[in-house]
Amino acid sequence: MSTPNGFRQHPGASVTRSTEGGAVQDLHAKKAGKAVRKEASGNGVLPFEDPPSTSLNETLKLLPDELKANMKMKLVTPRPPRKPRLERAASLDEKSWRRWRKFRTSQESLTDPNETSSSNGSLQEASLSLPIRGRASPCHQCCQQDSLHSLPDASEASPVGKSRGSTTDLGKRASEISSAFGGLLRGKAFTGGKPRLSQIMPARPLPPMELNVASHTLRTANRIDSDCVDYRHYSQHKFGRVSSSLSDTRLHGNGMVYDNCSTDSMKSTFSLLTPIRSKDVRSRSYLEGSLLANGALLGAEELSRYFPDRNIGIFVATWNMQGQKELPVNLDDFLLPTDPDYAQDMYVIGVQEGCPDRREWEIRLQETLGPHYVMLYSAAHGVLYMSVFIRRDLIWFCSEVEYATVTTRIVSQIKTKGALGICFTFFGTSFLFITSHFTSGDSKVNERKLDYNKTIQALTLPKNVPDTNPYQSSSSDVTTRFDEVFWFGDFNFRLNKDRETVDAILNQNPETNVSKLLAYDQLTSEMSRGSIFKGFQEADINFHPSYKFDIGKDSYDTTSKQRTPSYTDRVIYRSRYKDDIHAVKYSSCPVIKTSDHRPVFALFRVKVRPGRDNIPLAAGQFDRELYLMGIKRRITRELQRRRERKDQKSSSVCSVS
Repeated sequence: MSTPNGFRQHPGASVTRSTEGGAVQDLHAKKAGKAVRKEASGNGVLPFEDPPSTSLNETLKLLPDELKANMKMKLVTPRPPRKPRLERAASLDEKSWRRWRKFRTSQESLTDPNETSSSNGSLQEASLSLPIRGRASPCHQCCQQDSLHSLPDASEASPVGKSRGSTTDLGKRASEISSAFGGLLRGKAFTGGKPRLSQIMPARPLPPMELNVASHTLRTANRIDSDCVDYRHYSQHKFGRVSSSLSDTRLHGNGMVYDNCSTDSMKSTFSLLTPIRSKDVRSRSYLEGSLLANGALLGAEELSRYFPDRNIGIFVATWNMQGQKELPVNLDDFLLPTDPDYAQDMYVIGVQEGCPDRREWEIRLQETLGPHYVMLYSAAHGVLYMSVFIRRDLIWFCSEVEYATVTTRIVSQIKTKGALGICFTFFGTSFLFITSHFTSGDSKVNERKLDYNKTIQALTLPKNVPDTNPYQSSSSDVTTRFDEVFWFGDFNFRLNKDRETVDAILNQNPETNVSKLLAYDQLTSEMSRGSIFKGFQEADINFHPSYKFDIGKDSYDTTSKQRTPSYTDRVIYRSRYKDDIHAVKYSSCPVIKTSDHRPVFALFRVKVRPGRDNIPLAAGQFDRELYLMGIKRRITRELQRRRERKDQKSSSVCSVS
């Protein structure tokens, strides 16, 4: 059953109208009003009827029964719920594109005159589609839909949909539409006998909106490192300085980039190295300068870039090989202990009674340290070897390397006992490394003191590299002529106790508590008296004696001599400045058992100071041939391991009995 207004009447529901003739009159009035509005809309003017004498406040005072009698009832037939639609999970780029497309569609509907009158929400879109946080009440939604149904041509007459103005213009036009819409409601308050409520609009224009469609994934696609969230912040935090070659403000000011996305992509093409000006490349020789010179190779700026805290990590080790020809299969546990998280910046290894093939030993060292390190220098004095490895990118900051030797035996042709020293300057800090092999024997403490005194007097270092602080140097002691000194080797100082007592102490403290043993140590006693190694220090010892073991075993000497276990292999240090050297770790390597001595190593953090460019530089020289041989050996070893694993898998046969 349908009513005269064209609505279908549900059984049990009724629509109250005065008479059928009254309904026909209302219909004619609506058609006449529409014709007037269309004619006025052609002239671009919104038509309004004269408001009746009754005000809007009186309209709102209508009784609920009267309002109910004048309202049209819209009955909605309930629909079954929609079936869930399965969709694949969208990526971040797709979600970002959908959000942008939805926003773009709303803008097009705002400006397209053909779409603004096609839906009930067209007037809302013409009003700048004000975003509402939260859900609107059902009553408010119904009021908006009813009011828009009664004015189907209002959106067509609006001038907003005919121009693409700025956000400020849209806000002004929204205010005009709001006032016009309020007047229209006041004029139509009783047209058809129904009251209308005006839409709430913002009192001031909306702020301009920024549209950036570049997703986070696209902005970070070409970054140097995943941790570099911001280039300037990262460089300032990591290196203590900010490169001023290309800043964001200069890029934007020159019109080179459009947004932050382009800036980030452009930064990723530049390295983290310090920018060099063209005039510096033309003029500077990097062989002269001063401490405060801008762009000095060994200056404070360059030092802070590589070492923000001005501390370098140094690995110092000593090992008496006992002249064994056989080398350990693996040196990883020796050179690369697992306790520190990172490898050190410099590796210095001293050997006493070295293996016959010194070159093979150096190749094994290069193979273990890998391509990140190069051998800066290597020297030998008989069977005393010393090798200095440094990180590949730090060789430019080293001076020329110099070395000297001393023989402590009476017969100088026999070079099994003596000392070997290597020195160089790194940035503005001078280093001296000495490896020694003193006289052996439990009771020959005085002879070992003589070896020490002869070494500090006879080592003629430095030669060409200038002393960094000549006012604190002494011509009778080589260790006073350098900022940082490391002395390591087989000093042959023993424990003044019999074998049974030492074994009993070791059995009582199977872990690392060896304080009772150190009470009998000859070197500790002599250093406390000041008779040897003046000004030197030693880190706390928390490992078992490194001498004397049965070869290939963990047991101490089981031969007829029954030598007492002792701390013969030591690493000590001294510095011109207090607290420049900090000992991080001091230990031995018990897994290497090819000699009767265990290797002993120490890790240090050493403070480095800036220097001058007027010292003779090494100019990046290193043993290139050794580097290539070590890397080839490393690759060959890895391929052999893979082949062995493959053969092991293919040779496994499953037999069924």
